Amino acid sequence: MEHPLRFTRREVLKALLAGGPAAAAAGLPAASSAAQAPANGAAAASAADARPAAATTPYVWRFFNAKEVRAVEAAIDRLIPTDGLGPGAKDAGVAVFLDQQLAGAWGSGDHFYKQGPFIAGKPQQGYQLSFTPAQMFRAGLASLDQAASGSGKGAFADLDAGAQDQLLKRMQAGEIPSTPLPSAVFFAALLDATMEGYFADPVYGGNRDMASWKLVGFPGAYASYMSDVERHGVAWTRPPISIADAAHGGHGGHMR
Repeated sequence: MEHPLRFTRREVLKALLAGGPAAAAAGLPAASSAAQAPANGAAAASAADARPAAATTPYVWRFFNAKEVRAVEAAIDRLIPTDGLGPGAKDAGVAVFLDQQLAGAWGSGDHFYKQGPFIAGKPQQGYQLSFTPAQMFRAGLASLDQAASGSGKGAFADLDAGAQDQLLKRMQAGEIPSTPLPSAVFFAALLDATMEGYFADPVYGGNRDMASWKLVGFPGAYASYMSDVERHGVAWTRPPISIADAAHGGHGGHMR
């Protein structure tokens, strides 16, 4: 059955392979350019410092409050849901990726020009608003919860999946009042960041257990493929490795 928002895992992968949707809001790097992530926010930290907490240690949220955690996890779970192919965005830890990014330099807009004037620009000019990514996400999640509360069924996370999809579709279409932040701008930023976290190296908090890499057959951060460049049509049988694995003794291998 087609996902109500039409953001099925297969379509997310198609978007990734095609270069991903334009990073319309917040100046976020394109989802297909995970290698750019170290330039933003917490991703600028060393691999050792950025490694997510161990599974036995509860993660301490750096940016999101408890209410925002519920909202963002519910939203990203609808954008990339868990299905028979593997874990979705929530189960892959994308909320942790977002939390680390928003708590760092990217979230505070350290690379933004913030003196205005802030006017509507042309599409090729990209994001033109005064909000930093942190301000945008805080306001956007609040507007999502506020819109959900109008149904009398509680916050966004309390709605059933169908109602959540309908609200997200309204947000995507810019139909949720959230002045002065257009809801469509926030939706675009949320979708881009969700894809970024889902496919980025696990050292940045998302892509837990390299789930998305295993899904698409991406080998990860092996040091070298030189011995395999000319070996066409030979299957790669080694499991993917992350930057953290490579820093702790992982190395390039060859196809079997």
